[in-house]
Amino acid sequence: MTGPLTILDETYRVAWGDLVYIRDNIGEVLVTCLVGPLLYLLAFGFGLGGSMEQGSSQYIAFIIPGIIALTTLSATFSTVSMKILLQRLFYMSFDELKLCPIHISSMVLGKTLAGTVRALISCTAIMAIGHLVSPDVTFDPWVFVVVLVAGFTFSCFGMLAGMLCNHTQRLNLFNSIAIIPMTFLCGTLFDVSALPDGASWVVYALPLTHVSGIMRGLMLDTGVPFDSVLILLAYTAAFFAACYWLIRTNRC
Repeated sequence: MTGPLTILDETYRVAWGDLVYIRDNIGEVLVTCLVGPLLYLLAFGFGLGGSMEQGSSQYIAFIIPGIIALTTLSATFSTVSMKILLQRLFYMSFDELKLCPIHISSMVLGKTLAGTVRALISCTAIMAIGHLVSPDVTFDPWVFVVVLVAGFTFSCFGMLAGMLCNHTQRLNLFNSIAIIPMTFLCGTLFDVSALPDGASWVVYALPLTHVSGIMRGLMLDTGVPFDSVLILLAYTAAFFAACYWLIRTNRC
């Protein structure tokens, strides 16, 4: 019978190679994960925010939680999805993993653990920078819990994309129609309520919108939207279940 300790042990064994890579290349990992968020902070926080009549301080405080939420996506999806795609189509190591006598949950958790760790490291660095830039942004310990949950959610999303796509062009298409719109529309850089009604409902259905809302509620002390918590957890369960099902039915 498979117990929790067995699942944890198998998860660590699956993720061990990726975790060693992060440890040995922590500088490269930080640079690749932080360049995009820092550019958003400079371009929108100081560039666009500096042109506002009331100055940039309020806008910078507004977008820092959004940029941290965005980092949970940017630090996980592309890395996990491309790694799964390469392991499936070119190295065949994913097929070898499926032949190992380990639980499917361990496979999903192990393949997404490195992405979650990348998100935690990157978001912690952004939080430190954000606190220096805008002292108005507070840090609640629950922020780290949200980063872990969101990082795992988007890592599962990346794993799902990597298993569904059969070539890099399709993965690029997936990135264009799913990731890029979420990057700019999900409340990371502006209030979603500013969108037209129809568009705001569509954006409200996307997971990054709720990560941004939870982050902003915690870091600006405006209150955490309970519905966003439930929707984020529903996405987490859905992405995990989809990955589990694809492996179990050998559809990847």
